[in-house]
Amino acid sequence: MNTKLTLSLDRDIIEQAKEFARSRQQSLSKLIEVYLRQLTGHKDKDMKSPVTPIVARLSGVLDARKVGDNKREYSDYLVDKYR
Repeated sequence: MNTKLTLSLDRDIIEQAKEFARSRQQSLSKLIEVYLRQLTGHKDKDMKSPVTPIVARLSGVLDARKVGDNKREYSDYLVDKYR
């Protein structure tokens, strides 16, 4: 259930927050709701965390079958690095 909330904040911070929300293609209300949920540790099973535009663009870029397990390569790299 949604309920209205009135806040008194500095005008500049409101404008910056609106721009921030707009850059993430979210409403300011949704941005604040997600922030307060994270702040309070509230986890709603129906509430999915928002996918940022960058994550949305990167989804599906890599083929998981081709990525494989890089642990061996990474350990070899570390061995060479710290010799």
